[in-house]
This record gives sequence, C-alpha cells and structure tokens, in this order.
Amino acid sequence: MANEKASPWGALNHSTFRWLWLASIASNIGTWMHEVGAGWLMTGLSSNPMHVALVQVAGSAPMFLLALPAGAMADIVDKRRYLLGVQLWMAAVATLLAVLTLLGLTTVWLLLGMTLAMGVGTALMMPAWSALTPELVSKRDLPSAIALSSLGINVARALGPAIAGLLVSLSGPWATFALNALSFFAVMAVLLTWKRERQVATFPAERLLGAMRAGWRYSRASKPLQAVLVRAAAFFVGASAGMSLLPLIVRGELNGSASDFGLLLGSVGIGAVLGAMLLPKLRERISANKLVALASALYALVLLALAWVREFAVLLPVMLLSGAAWIAVLSSLQISAQTSVPDWVRARALSVYILVFFGSMAAGGALWGYVASQATISLALVAAAGCLVLGLLLTLHFPLPVTESEDLAPSLHWPAPILADEADLERGPVMVTLQYDIATEHASEFRQAMTEVARMRRRNGAFSWGLVQNSENPRHWQEFFFDESWLEHLRHHGRVTRAEQRIEAAARHFQNPDVPVHIEHFLMPAKDVPHATP
Repeated sequence: MANEKASPWGALNHSTFRWLWLASIASNIGTWMHEVGAGWLMTGLSSNPMHVALVQVAGSAPMFLLALPAGAMADIVDKRRYLLGVQLWMAAVATLLAVLTLLGLTTVWLLLGMTLAMGVGTALMMPAWSALTPELVSKRDLPSAIALSSLGINVARALGPAIAGLLVSLSGPWATFALNALSFFAVMAVLLTWKRERQVATFPAERLLGAMRAGWRYSRASKPLQAVLVRAAAFFVGASAGMSLLPLIVRGELNGSASDFGLLLGSVGIGAVLGAMLLPKLRERISANKLVALASALYALVLLALAWVREFAVLLPVMLLSGAAWIAVLSSLQISAQTSVPDWVRARALSVYILVFFGSMAAGGALWGYVASQATISLALVAAAGCLVLGLLLTLHFPLPVTESEDLAPSLHWPAPILADEADLERGPVMVTLQYDIATEHASEFRQAMTEVARMRRRNGAFSWGLVQNSENPRHWQEFFFDESWLEHLRHHGRVTRAEQRIEAAARHFQNPDVPVHIEHFLMPAKDVPHATP
C-alpha cells in the first residue's frame, strides 16, 4: 500500500477542497472575462500599444509592494476571514467598474486605476490561497490538488474568454465586469461554510515585519526555491509578450472582433486543459527540467508564429500549443515551489514566487509594449522569443528541486534550550555557539559541509552566522549564529526538518566521536542590568 500511486483526482475526495475548487473555477471564469473586457475596452479607448500593455502591468504591479506582506499575513492571521475580506474588496471594485463602464464614464486612466485596485486584491489573495491547499488535502494528495488547481484555472481560461467575447459583442465590456463581481460570491459562500480546524498555537503569533524578514531570509538561503525563482523569471519575462500584445494583433492587424479575441484566448485555455491531461504521462517519461526546457522552446516558436502569421485559422492551433506549453511550465514550477518548502514558511516562500511571477509579467509586458510602440509588434515578439531562448540557455544549471515531502517534516531533534527567566521571551538577540573537535586532515571537508549548515541556519531564522578556528589548537572549531530573540530561537528549533537533520549529521560526521559537540546560548544583557564600570 505504501507504494500505491496517488490518484490524479484524489484531492476531490476532500469535500472542502472540492467545493472551493469548483467555486474558484467560477471565480476564475469571471477573472478571465474581466481580462478580456478590460483589454478590449482599452483598445477602444486608446490605440497606443503602451496603454494596452499597461492593462497587464496595472494588474501585476501591486505584487511588487504587497506580495511579501500578504505572504506574512497569511501565516499569522486566520486565512478564512482574511480571504473573505479580500474577496469582498474585489467584488466591490468589479461592481464599480461595471457601473462606470455602463454609464460611459470609464477613461484610459480610470480603467488602469480600477485594474490596479483589482491587482491589489489579487496580490493580497494569492499567497494565502496558495498556502491554503495543504490545509485542505492530505500530503499524499497535494500533487493532485496542485494539478487540479492548474487544470481548473485553465478550464476557466478556455470558457471565460469565449463567454466574454460573446458578452462584449452583445452587451459591451460592462457585462464582463458585472459577472466577474458575482463570481466572487461563489468563493465567499464556500469560505463561510468552511469549519476550519483551529490549531493551538505553541508560541505567540509572529509580528508582520518579523515574519516578512524570516520569509525573506528563507528565500535567500534556500537553493531549491532559488532555482524555481530563477527558472520562473527566465520564462515569464519573454513569455509575457504573447498575452500582452495579443489584443493589438487581433484588433489592429487582423481587424478581428471581440469574439475573435475570445476564441483565441479560449484556444489557449483548451490547449492548457489538453496539456494538463498529458502531463502525468510526460512526467513519467522525462524529468521536470527537460519538460520545462521543451515547453519553453515550444513557447518561443509560438511567439515567432504570432510575429509573422496573420491568418486567423492558423493562429487557433498556434494558441492551442501556447496553452499546452504554458501549463507545462507553470504547473512544473508551482509543484516545485510547493514541495520544496516546509509548512512554517510556505505562504511566505510562495509569496516570493508570486512576486517573481507577476514582476516578470509586469516587466515583460511594459518592455514588449514599449518595443512595439517604438518599432513594430512583430519585432517585439521576435525579441521576446530570443529573450526566452537566451533565458533557457542561461538557467540550465539551475535544476528544479526534487524533494520528498516527508523530508520537510519537522525533525524536532534539537534538545530544548534553558532560559533562567522564562517570562522574558522577547529578550535578545540570542547567540548560539557550537564547539567542534575536528581532526586536521578533515578540516577542508568539514568546512565544505558547514557551508550547507550555514544555509540551513539562515533559512530557519538566523540573521548572522560564522565559523572560526582556535588559534592555539587547530582541532577546535566554533560555529556561532544569531537569532533575533529567545522566542525566535524557540521557533528556530521547530523549523529544522528531517532533510536538514541529515545536513547537520553530514557535518558532524567529522567530529571526534569521543568528544561531544558543546552547545551554549548567550543573551544580550537585560536593560535593567547595570553595566560594569572600569
């Protein structure tokens, strides 16, 4: 039974996940309808390619400011109430935009402002939403849940644009904004009925700034997560050109209608759904790295086709391929990001991934919009394809992580530290020292092993780390690291995973077996303790 493969549909056996998944599909259909309506409305308000590209930029830019705080908030507040508030905000913004557009009051800058407000809601929602999945399903069904979430997004991507194209043709863009507002209530209804299991907190909740610092330190010191971030930036900067310039190609160069635009976007969604169905078989045959490389190369070919092909019937299969390539890259990166981080930092790590994703999309959208406005759309797409291929070649030495989920469970093998004044948990900083006895012939190997220990300390909360050798006795080494407070050091104890326990054991392999590693903790003097006078 232990070797039995998890079902690709296993996550749907969890009722809360199943209903939230269905509600999120409805909400994502509304979001895609909104995207089509906003893009088409902007082409009617302005023919400037920069304005059209700025719709995507306005929706993505809030991630730069809000992704990290939102990730921290997702770890320290009740996710259910938090998500309810954000959904209500987005419903209100969509309703206001629908009313203004119906009355003919929407301008270029008002549309960009409302899109920015929707982007704020998205920025606040996404880290919490992404981190919610492991709470709704078992670890065994987590890959199924991630794959189903991607599939749901792309089902919405197939249906939303097609519905939006029809609505825009019949009623105008305001109807897409109105239905998007209604779609948020489906998610709110499920969240209101979800009886979330409350976990008894061992320690007081982290403060926002401290939680942000901890998440940032983890991201800087985690090689697996860094590989995901680098690969994401390399793909999305170039790939953003396809979606940001597609409205201009349809309206300006194909003389197409809103329905044509919706059909092309619907083809992207259908391609993504078909690609998602093929992905399990592909993953059995090739590694995630090869899959991302092949899909990136395919997407570069899609951009070249968009640059030169102006036959609508030919572009439909091209967009099918673009959807398949997109879902292959996106789902591979998301699975790697989700499974390469432990529970305690998941929302914050995912917020950094989301920051890179949207930042790359925003920067790419602005860049290729500028190139198109200064030269031609075709040149911008060719340049984006070249950027995609160059990024692929430059990031081949950043392999995506292959991490077993059980390795990320807390090891809890550190002995409990002793604090004389147990009430003063905020006292700090704390310096922890570990004294080693290492034979001189193993000194080089020990130092090499300690580089991974250093990364481990930093990603789990240490803001400083060092390793020194005794000048009188070269066998004696001392490791030291600093945590912000005694409370943060206690949290550090609970963050060490089983995989990191093996990292620590690899370094201690060189320790003299007859001499135990000596560990001490030091605190800054309390404020009420007078300093000694010379």
